[in-house]
Amino acid sequence: MKILIVGGGGREHALAWKLGNDSRKPEIFCAPGNAGTAALGTNVPIAADDIEGIVQWARENKPSLTVVGPEAPLCAGLVDRLSEEGFKAFGPSRDAARLEGSKIFAKEVMQAAGVPTAKAGTFSTCETAFAYIDELGAPVVVKADGLAAGKGVTVCATIEEARQAVQEAIEDKLFGDAGNQVLIEECLAGEEASILALIDGTQVVMLASSQDHKRAYDGDKGPNTGGMGAYSPAPVVTPDLWPVIKKQVFDRTLAELKKRGITYKGVLYAGVMMTADGPKVLEFNCRFGDPETQVVLPRWKGDAIPVFEACVDGTLNEDMIQWHEDACVCVVVASGGYPGTYAKGKVIRGLEQAAALDDVVVFHAGTKEQDGQIVTAGGRVLGVTALGTTLRQAVDQAYNALHMIDFDHAAYRTDIAWRAL
Repeated sequence: MKILIVGGGGREHALAWKLGNDSRKPEIFCAPGNAGTAALGTNVPIAADDIEGIVQWARENKPSLTVVGPEAPLCAGLVDRLSEEGFKAFGPSRDAARLEGSKIFAKEVMQAAGVPTAKAGTFSTCETAFAYIDELGAPVVVKADGLAAGKGVTVCATIEEARQAVQEAIEDKLFGDAGNQVLIEECLAGEEASILALIDGTQVVMLASSQDHKRAYDGDKGPNTGGMGAYSPAPVVTPDLWPVIKKQVFDRTLAELKKRGITYKGVLYAGVMMTADGPKVLEFNCRFGDPETQVVLPRWKGDAIPVFEACVDGTLNEDMIQWHEDACVCVVVASGGYPGTYAKGKVIRGLEQAAALDDVVVFHAGTKEQDGQIVTAGGRVLGVTALGTTLRQAVDQAYNALHMIDFDHAAYRTDIAWRAL
């Protein structure tokens, strides 16, 4: 059995690790992959957003299943193209992926479906946006409508900051065409959690809860990043909230998409703020989160391939997934300077020693092999991940492993899971 995983980050290494450990022992291919995925299978030198390149590879190599990791190829219609060619592909269609590809579309769907979410307005000129900001008051959130590699959302403490964020998006084209329109939202107060669900077009099976750490520095300070660490489960998602979130968020969203002639298959990720008025959706992503995947998959008992196939085939059910009781923690090690400018090509030491520890997996994100050594090749470099019978134990084990790893100008947070602890 051949499985192609599209993407080259920590999420894709985690998917390759989980699917590669399936009882069917599949042959794993990653396009383009990284130094971590190379140890589990074969890296294919095709960019994740090279749709025709991936389709051509599939024609020649006939994978049994393709799992698409990042949002860009999903929003560009990779799953549609593979399906047209008769290949089984896990992930939403181009139309369904608009839930992530357009924040304005996602907000329209939520409002029509009655999904609890922040009050918001849509604008394409600075003047009209400024008037709405004055009406809402600060703090306020400014979001570029389109895909901006996780950098299109600005939480603004003052009206001046919000005006600047609007101007950068609409006039200065900081995010290119993704910022032609902006969504301006009230700022919700509370604690955020990541809720992922597998969907087969009809059935919704929710995965274990997790919480991401977006800010670069300890204490949730500094600029927003793609995520500096995560842990699972997230205690803020109490047992009584699960049925509420399933019904109000996932069931209502699916029903509204159906009304629009859109069938959602794959994984749907809701960023949910636990407010004083109950759970409210901040955003949708149409794929596994990164680094949430690195803490959810190690807690998943048994095979994942049959479950992914069931999502494609429309045969998913609750009984297909069981969870380990253990907690899981991932600490992201980044290149100094991230999310701004950073150097590449730094030799990484201590990977084997860290991976040899009990209940530890080191997931690669921005790495590559060069002259027989593993070197840095991106902003987020590694996800040092550990399981533990308690969250404290998992945190300690993750940092024990991290302290064995070293490269020039390595940067990481020392307080992952602090909210829960």
